[in-house]
Amino acid sequence: MDDLSSAVREAFARTWVDDRPWAFLTDLTAIGDRMAGGPGDRRASTLVADALADAGVRRVEFDPFEMARWTRGDTTLDLTAPDERRFEAVALPYAPPATVSGPLVDVGYGTPSEIDAADVDGALAVASTTTPAGGRFVHRMEKFNYAIDSGAVGFVFVNHLPGQLPPTGALRYDEEAAAPAVGVSAETGSWLTDYAARGGEATLAVDAETTPGESRNVEGRVGPDTDRELVLCAHFDAHDIAEGALDNGCGIAVVVTAARLLAEMDLDLGVQVVGVGAEELGLTGSEHLADRLDLDRVAAVVNVDGAGRFRDLVAHSHTSEATAEVATRVGNETRHPVEIEPEPHPFSDQWPFVRAGVPALQLRSESGERGRGWGHTHADTRDKVDDRNVREHGMLTALIVRELAAAAADGEIPRLDDDDLAAAFRDADFETGMRAAGIWPDGWE
Repeated sequence: MDDLSSAVREAFARTWVDDRPWAFLTDLTAIGDRMAGGPGDRRASTLVADALADAGVRRVEFDPFEMARWTRGDTTLDLTAPDERRFEAVALPYAPPATVSGPLVDVGYGTPSEIDAADVDGALAVASTTTPAGGRFVHRMEKFNYAIDSGAVGFVFVNHLPGQLPPTGALRYDEEAAAPAVGVSAETGSWLTDYAARGGEATLAVDAETTPGESRNVEGRVGPDTDRELVLCAHFDAHDIAEGALDNGCGIAVVVTAARLLAEMDLDLGVQVVGVGAEELGLTGSEHLADRLDLDRVAAVVNVDGAGRFRDLVAHSHTSEATAEVATRVGNETRHPVEIEPEPHPFSDQWPFVRAGVPALQLRSESGERGRGWGHTHADTRDKVDDRNVREHGMLTALIVRELAAAAADGEIPRLDDDDLAAAFRDADFETGMRAAGIWPDGWE
């Protein structure tokens, strides 16, 4: 990094003590409900646009798109046998309005093999939010949809972390699900698995509505106007049960911080900077972005989903050795090691681009715990944030984007191969769950 100009070095020095990332995160989390399609979502997009413009991003504008808006109503989970009692539960987005009853069946971690081994036909499947150590983290959508395809009439998602924190999270991508599902706390889950072992039965009732809605991306540009470009993005929406400080208030704050630094740099390629809407309800904003852009011009994508939360940065390279090498080099040269995770996954905003062969990095941070932690619960609040991580990861993100631009300009970032990508997903045992969730690409047959 010896080639950084004095002006850029001064910009980095200012970032160490800059209070604007914290002020931005404070304003964003003060909105409260940022669920896509609602009034908080629109307020958040305006806040992001103002922050990007203040950071020096040019031509900031809104790009609206249609999406399926989900609105929460009342939810009840009543044990009917062998006792009668009511448990706190939170409906999972895209759950349909429905009332279902059946036996409680404990399917452990909710992996396909565990569901296959249980008799879930006509039952309420009870599954943990975590998965066995030593393998990949099986996503909620995979567990839910496989259980429903196997005959379950409802699904109960049990937080594996204590604290009376029922988790939330969407069941489908931008469409209503086939059956109701709820999140419950670890403490409630302990009771439910006990009752399941004793032949327990329950009734699950969800009142919710899925209607046509609109969200919008916030787009701008830093760097030169070049034929090829990079995309730097982070989603700003959040689930309605919390402030969304960690997921993904930190991520969009990292992008704003990085954009301020990138605006000071001489970049080899232009960078499209995007605050993405409606990620939590099905990657709808990034799907719209990928559809609108000429992907032949997009050299690489950096998606910041999870960075800024904890101390150490992790880069998911989605099988791209070239993007992994860039992230590793930046980590080594700055003495801020970046852990590389090469395995791909389809559950964040890089997915529409990766699926089309665009090399990508998803930047997140490592807590040392398995799973989302406070994310997707009532506890995802501003007090959990250490803004030193936001500022530091903003600086690292800016350097990674700068190096990616240089490497891409020199032709050193090759496209992803469809066959290799499909093989990597199969090797990681994604196919069964992705097919159940309806997101396995048709071209990968």
